[in-house]
Amino acid sequence: MTHFGLAIRNFVGPGEVPDVPGLYAYAERAEALGFESLWAWDHILLGVEPSFPIIDSITTLGAVAARTSKIKLGTGVLVLPLRNPVVTAKALGSLDVISGGRLVLGVAAGWYAREFDAVGVPFKQRGRVFERNLDILLRLWTEERVTLKVDEFNLREAVMVPRTVQRPRPPVLIGGYVDAVLKRVATVGDGWLTYFYTPESFTKSWQKIHAFAKEAGRDPSRLTATNQLAIYVGRNREETEKDMRQWLSTEWDTAAWSESTIEHAIHGSAEQCIEQLRAHVKTGVNRIILIPYRYQPAQVERIAKEVMAKL
Repeated sequence: MTHFGLAIRNFVGPGEVPDVPGLYAYAERAEALGFESLWAWDHILLGVEPSFPIIDSITTLGAVAARTSKIKLGTGVLVLPLRNPVVTAKALGSLDVISGGRLVLGVAAGWYAREFDAVGVPFKQRGRVFERNLDILLRLWTEERVTLKVDEFNLREAVMVPRTVQRPRPPVLIGGYVDAVLKRVATVGDGWLTYFYTPESFTKSWQKIHAFAKEAGRDPSRLTATNQLAIYVGRNREETEKDMRQWLSTEWDTAAWSESTIEHAIHGSAEQCIEQLRAHVKTGVNRIILIPYRYQPAQVERIAKEVMAKL
C-alpha cells in the first residue's frame, strides 16, 4: 500500500514571509483529511541574492505536534552533518516523545557549501561526517550507555533519557541520489527518500538499493521508499503546465548529479493526476509526499477528495 504525505510550507520563496498561523491551519486540515504524514524542509542558510526564508524543521514539527494528534511528522530532509549529533539526538528524541511517537527522520548529507562553511563543517567531508553523526545519534537512541571517542566527541557512559516513544527508535530514511548514498540506505537506513523522480528513475535506483542490501546480507523487503512529488490539480494539463513549470523553475532546484527533474510534476485534471500517480504506485513506492501547487489550501482539498480518495 502506498501512503500519501504532504509537504508543509516552512520554506518560502524569496521576499515572502512564512505564514505560521496558516501553517498550523494547513497541518490540522491535513490530519482531518487523512494524510498519513507531514514533512518539513530543512536548511539553516539558503541563498544570498535571492535568499530563501526557512523556519527550522525540528522547531516547526514540534509546533505542529502540539496541534495534531495522529499524523506522522517527518524531516524531508534534515541536513545531518550541519548539526552536533548529540544535541540533535536530544532534540529529535524529544520531538518523538512530545508527539507520542510520530517522528519519521529523513536525513541527508547536504549540498550547499556556503551553509557548511558558516557552521564550520568541512563540506568535502560531509559524507564521512554524515555517517559519524548518524552512528552517534542511533547509538544514543538505542544503547543504555554510550562510550565513544571520535573526532571532537568524547562520550563517557552517556545516557540519553527519556527514550524515544518508538522502539527501538524512530525510522530513519536516507536521502540522496548517487550510488554511495544508495549503499548507505541499503546498509544502515530503514529506507530511502528521494525528490522529483519519475517512475522510471525511481525504479532504477530502487533496484540498485535492493541489490546493495542483498550484498550486505540485509532483507530488501524491510526497507521502505519515499518519493517527493509536486502536484497541481486543475482543469487539464494545458491549463496547469505553464504555472507549474514557472513555479518549479523559480522556487525549486534539481540536483545536476541526479535524475531529479521538474518534468516529474503531477498536473492536469483530477483524472490525469490519478493516472500519473498510478504509475508511481506501480513502482512499489511506500510513500509519496505531495507538494501541492503553491501550498494552496484549495489544492489540499482537491488532492484529498478528488485524487487520494480514488487511489
